[in-house]
Amino acid sequence: MYTIDDLKTNRDAQIMVGCIAFFVLAFPAYFALAATGADGSLGGGVGDYQVNGEISYIPLADGSVYVEDATTWSEVFNTDAVDGAEDLNIVGIMVSMSYGEDEESNGVGCGDDGPDTITGTATHLEYSGSEDGQNSGGSGAHDAMAIWYNDTMVGSVVYGLTTNEIDAELDKTGAGVGDHTVDISVFVDTGNTGPPVVGCQRTDNGEQVDYTVQLMVLEYTIAPYLDTSDL
Repeated sequence: MYTIDDLKTNRDAQIMVGCIAFFVLAFPAYFALAATGADGSLGGGVGDYQVNGEISYIPLADGSVYVEDATTWSEVFNTDAVDGAEDLNIVGIMVSMSYGEDEESNGVGCGDDGPDTITGTATHLEYSGSEDGQNSGGSGAHDAMAIWYNDTMVGSVVYGLTTNEIDAELDKTGAGVGDHTVDISVFVDTGNTGPPVVGCQRTDNGEQVDYTVQLMVLEYTIAPYLDTSDL
């Protein structure tokens, strides 16, 4: 417990009281602002903000298709299949693919099957993303996605922007409504890159690809960032 005389002469006492006064005044204001911004609609001015968020996945379609070598299967899926899609903050589309190995070999000296390349592409309006995968070892799986929000902001401190500017990067409600296109291509490798091995015959006409298509929905919060590292 410090006395008035301590506060006049004791530097440690002065620092302690000053820190207590700062936290008493600053923290209630900080938490009040944070609570106001919990729904992502703070409407604050230029400042530094902590942005947190989480992606959930809404099923749009699934199926299985045989894709022949050097061809592309394409299908369009519409968000009309999802109730209330127009009210969701849809920020991306993801297609997940899994596949085996259709290659057959007969005879001696064939060796291992060649890994085929399966390419998935997800597209919505002008946004598109592609990823390749291979069925090395007889099976494989991979995802491809297209996004139309600033994913670098999520889980980060954003400096020198207003909350409205942050919202413009993250709130895409209505932007994900409509057609979403999925393309799946297959390019086979029969395993023999040189002269045919005597007695070995191979066939590989394509691959059976199972797929699921999901909408990516973002929920996020914005809170004022208070840097306490120098306190």
